[in-house]
Parts: sequence; C-alpha cells; structure tokens
Amino acid sequence: MIAPPLALATRWRIEGQEHLPRQGGVLVASNHVSYADPIAVTLFALAGGRVPRFFAKAGLWSVPVVRSVMASGRHIQVHRGRASALRAYRDAVRAVGEGDCVVVFPEGTFTDRADGWPIEGKTGLARMALTSGVPVVPLACWGTRELLPVESRLPRVLPRPTLHLVAGPPVDLSDLAGERPSATQLREATERIMAAITELLAEVRGLRPPDDAARA
Repeated sequence: MIAPPLALATRWRIEGQEHLPRQGGVLVASNHVSYADPIAVTLFALAGGRVPRFFAKAGLWSVPVVRSVMASGRHIQVHRGRASALRAYRDAVRAVGEGDCVVVFPEGTFTDRADGWPIEGKTGLARMALTSGVPVVPLACWGTRELLPVESRLPRVLPRPTLHLVAGPPVDLSDLAGERPSATQLREATERIMAAITELLAEVRGLRPPDDAARA
C-alpha cells in the first residue's frame, strides 16, 4: 500500500543487500533521522529478501488500521517501564533466535544534531547481539529527513527527494560475545556498531564526519 506511492514520490539508491543474510536470525542497525525511516528500512529489507520486525510503542496496537499492520508484521510491543523494556528485549532475542530479521535504531531516538550525524548509541542492541550471537548488519539511511522532517506531519515530495539505504558487512563482535557481557564489552560493541553506521553514512553523504559524531 505504501511502497508504490513512495516509489513514485522519491528516487532510490539501495546498496549492500548482499550483506543481509537471506535466512537465519539477524539484527539490522540503522541511524534514525525521520519518521519515514521504518518505511524506508522495510523496503530495503524486502529488497534483500527479508521481512523485518521493529520495536514499536504498545499504543499503536490500539489504533485502527495500524494495529492490523502491527499484528500482521509481528512487531515487538514496547510498553513504558523497565519491566516492559526487559520483556521487549527478551522478545527480540527470541525472534532472532527463531530466525527473524529484527531492525533496531540503536540511538533510541532521532538524532538531535542539526547536521544529521548519529548520536551516541544505547547498549540494548549490543546486548541482544552479544547474547544471541546473531550478526549485526549496519545500515545508513539518508534522505528520509527531506521526505518527512521530524517537525512535519506531511511528506515533502518537491523537489523529489532521493533516499539512500546502504548496508555494510556484519560488524565483527566475535571477541565480545557471551551470555553475560560486561558494561565495558557492551559499550565497546555499541561503539563498533555506531562507527560502522557512521562510516557508511559518510560514504553516502560524501563527507567526513565531525570528530564528535558517534563513532569509535
């Protein structure tokens, strides 16, 4: 329903689908700049032969039409509170353990940088990766903020924006994997993941990231 009008309203550059395993559990880690990111990342995953699952606020399951999308996509509900976060984490680990593709925005929110570079990542994704042992595929998403700025309710299709989605090889976390990763290991894994995303984004933008952007 969404893909055809989105394809007509935008230009696309998709690269790196070969890095997304065609089967087996996988975590896709993307930067986050717009409400349009989940749609763009979904199309990237589908182009790579995978159906992605996302973390989403539990309230969406009570919204007509949206709830059917949430349920059919088997997305992961996130309620408020620490207990809910733990449940969502366990649901995600179970999902990748069963061979699903789960998408995570490790920053946890939109970047608050005016220049669009990533901010520091949270360690939840690293914990999922280290305890499950599944690969983490970094993904740079760019152009969605021009299509749907955070402060806007309606997409901007003129001038016609170009959406860039470029994935890289899985981040090497093999030396950190284990059932009980330490805080140091979680932070190191997170920095490696964010560095990989930032490097891909730098290639997409043709710019050198500033020293204070999220990278190792």
